[in-house]
Amino acid sequence: MEDNKTLHQQLLEAGVHFGHLKKKWNPKMLPYIFAEKNGIHIIDLNKTIEGLDEAAAALKSIAKSGKKIMFVATKKQAKEIVAEAATRANMPYVTERWLGGMLTNFTTIRKSVKKMLSIEKMLNDGTMDSVTKKERLTLTRSKEKMEKVLGGISQMGRVPAAIFMVDISHEHIALAEAKRLGITTFAMVDTNSDPTKVDYAIPANDDATKSIAIITQYLTSVILEGLQERAQVKETEEDGNDDEMDNRGRGLDINEEDGEGGRRGGRGRGRSAGAGAGAGAGAPGRGAGGGAGRPGGAGRGPGGPGRGPGGGSGRPGGGGGSRPGGAGGSRPGGGGGAPRPGGGR
Repeated sequence: MEDNKTLHQQLLEAGVHFGHLKKKWNPKMLPYIFAEKNGIHIIDLNKTIEGLDEAAAALKSIAKSGKKIMFVATKKQAKEIVAEAATRANMPYVTERWLGGMLTNFTTIRKSVKKMLSIEKMLNDGTMDSVTKKERLTLTRSKEKMEKVLGGISQMGRVPAAIFMVDISHEHIALAEAKRLGITTFAMVDTNSDPTKVDYAIPANDDATKSIAIITQYLTSVILEGLQERAQVKETEEDGNDDEMDNRGRGLDINEEDGEGGRRGGRGRGRSAGAGAGAGAGAPGRGAGGGAGRPGGAGRGPGGPGRGPGGGSGRPGGGGGSRPGGAGGSRPGGGGGAPRPGGGR
């Protein structure tokens, strides 16, 4: 409430409440007129503050989104003020003459801007040293003429998202082009103008230098706040991306360590299993001899029963996969002789 009171006092001191003569008024400005005094309409400053707050919120949102806002004021009282404010906010501006089609025919305007920049580059890098004095003078004058009109939009690569004007009656061409392209419009509207022509009307005196300065500076400060918030959001996002990349890198390192440990563990388990299998007792050999069996090596499976009841010592299963013994009976020996031992081949 105190801020509004302070702003109210500042607007009052700047003469924002002074309108035009009664005979020049626009009936659509009736809701914004407080009273009439000495044949002059007095603007309601409460309505001015409401319109100013709405416009400030919208401009801040546009600036925070990274879009451009064009400042337009070709009136003598507003040229320097608006140019300085737009330069401070790094926004495009037009303060000399509004070229027809500056928005609706932006492609052609952009070509003129490129020509101006190319001449400036030639003058600076010494390319013009080889031409005659007359040609250099002609190009210099051409560049100065274009810079006077197009200097404020030299860095504007595309049509702006919004446009702020001082006195819509004076800037009616700019307003018509903006409306045709659907660009959001903000403007200081005096009692002789139609406030319904703009999206955000700020009822105020658009002829006094102090009035233009206080409104423009207020909106510029809000735009700078939006740009600052955008920069902070970008920094936060960049920090978050860096942390995410670090976490991903750590996750990859951990996964690689886990994978290496798993491979080592698998090898160890495989060796242990092989050793355990080799430590098993050897299977009985082919013969059922009475001798003591040699202990089995790293056999993969048990040997089968012997083929016959030979007298030799039974050979246990070897290191390879031992062939299981057949289920048949023993092979008989030669006629009347001793049975053939089951010794290995």
